[in-house]
Amino acid sequence: MLQSLQVLDQLKARLRETLALLPLAEGTGPVSLILELPHPPAGAPDLDGPRFHFAHNHRGDLRAGYGIAGEWQAHGPERLSELRRIAQGLRADWVQCDPDETGFSGFGMLGFAATPETSATRDDLPNALLWLPELALISHGGQAALVLTTQRPAVRDDLLTRWDAWLDRLVPLLGRPALDPLTPAHLEALGSTPDRDDWRTLVLNALDEIDRERLEKVVVCRRQRLQGHRRFDLDRLNAALSYLFPSCQVINIRRHAASFVAATPERLFTQRRDRVEADALAGTACRAEDSERDAAITLGLQSCEKNLREHQVVVAAVREALDQCCRRLEPAEGPSILQLNNAQHLWTRLRGELHPGVDVFELAERLHPTPATNGQPRREARDWLDVNEPLERGWYTGAAGIVEPDLTGELWVLLRCAHILDRTADLYAGAGIVAGSDPASEWQETEHKLAAMSTALQFA
Repeated sequence: MLQSLQVLDQLKARLRETLALLPLAEGTGPVSLILELPHPPAGAPDLDGPRFHFAHNHRGDLRAGYGIAGEWQAHGPERLSELRRIAQGLRADWVQCDPDETGFSGFGMLGFAATPETSATRDDLPNALLWLPELALISHGGQAALVLTTQRPAVRDDLLTRWDAWLDRLVPLLGRPALDPLTPAHLEALGSTPDRDDWRTLVLNALDEIDRERLEKVVVCRRQRLQGHRRFDLDRLNAALSYLFPSCQVINIRRHAASFVAATPERLFTQRRDRVEADALAGTACRAEDSERDAAITLGLQSCEKNLREHQVVVAAVREALDQCCRRLEPAEGPSILQLNNAQHLWTRLRGELHPGVDVFELAERLHPTPATNGQPRREARDWLDVNEPLERGWYTGAAGIVEPDLTGELWVLLRCAHILDRTADLYAGAGIVAGSDPASEWQETEHKLAAMSTALQFA
């Protein structure tokens, strides 16, 4: 505790030294002050109020944001184009002050629902959102920093008071060790939408469309409602998900009362300057505790004609989307196997060199949704789901991630998700339907996927 207070005093002193460097009265647009932390934090504490959290255990990456320095919402078919225009204006006017020469910068969060028509109420989130946090935490490569952001013009004394208050709330918690999981709790299942009988009908209807060659693939999903006997602890949930699924991106987004949480294995893309990487993830099998049995399941997945066909549909669609914005595409790597604690997937990585001017918004527009979460052909699959799928997905199978000031960044597909309010959680999972799919097997696949979040919730 003493060490945390010392760090707090040092950061406040540094804030007062550097605040004079910020052009608060000049121009408009955001200004960010980056203050180095002496060591990486154990995690991102769950403060009251709006916050987001992106953590990848294996990569050692952590980004978190608290409060709102600026936010912009959009809805409808032009949602990403609208947010892109706003981001381009921010890019031109965004001042970065990095007196400690950390190499870090201020950043924003971009997230959006599965479809442009999704209502803004399903996950307590708007349809599409660009969000600049007032206080951000970044940790990467053994280095960490806090980022304080405000819109200009700003009054220096008022800003100092507000930023001091943020440091008082966050910094004493950064040195706190990771919370121990609680005793596993019983979770009561309150029903599935669709239920098992309706799921069978849904899958058979999808197979009929595929037999008629109207669809090549379509992804159907279900929602499972769970209730615990205690309020879910988001700090403990984040820790449990990072421990159970270290190769997944753990995401937690909250603007009001409810939290949207995901532990997703699927990256939509990463853009660094003019380079892009995207993942094609489709074709799923379970895991087994016995190593020989697990190896046999892996071999079966790699040789399964149905799963390989499903996977190649996604690879082809991702390649086609990247081909529109890349001047050069490298040969695809894969399929290999991505193994998680409760499932394993066929996985192909695609890389390319982008045309000048391509940014995260254009990449998101071209790549989302992939056939891994929607279907193929894209428009026909979406139209069929709009009519036949008996639930609104909200942000499930949408995407979210980090946008840098130069409009590069990384987005993740929102899978293995839960919408959490107090002690109730709505969990989501889906299955890709192609010729040869079996309703009972696809139901079991969703059970394995739902187990990712339900297992973690028991310890929260």
